[in-house]
Amino acid sequence: MAADPDCIFCKIIAGEIPCFRLYEDDATLAFMDINPANDGHVLVIPKEHSADVHAVSADAITATVLTAQKIAAAVQKTLEPDGLNLLQCNGPAAAQSVFHFHMHVLPRKNGDALKMNWGLNPGDMDRIGEIAERIRANL
Repeated sequence: MAADPDCIFCKIIAGEIPCFRLYEDDATLAFMDINPANDGHVLVIPKEHSADVHAVSADAITATVLTAQKIAAAVQKTLEPDGLNLLQCNGPAAAQSVFHFHMHVLPRKNGDALKMNWGLNPGDMDRIGEIAERIRANL
């Protein structure tokens, strides 16, 4: 599998940097985030290195999502949070801090004040339709 010798997640996969491993299979690794947004915050990574969603292979993203689903079920059963986010960030503006594709399994409590949710504000239907046409043209 492809690895980047300078990537902290690749070093964790290789066992060069310790982590609180939760689950591992041939394609993925799940471990506790040591900078948790909330208790029970888990990271799920493919063992194959790729920087982001634009570079990750179909096999690696599929394996990562399936492992995230398994971890989410265990976090739900263990902590019984009020909700749970599965989050995947791409680029600095989206708060990606490690450039190795990964997903966050993030337990949520009502009123936890984590600044990730946005309000439901009706959009301009004409603008939404115009953007949809532009996106469809690039599919």
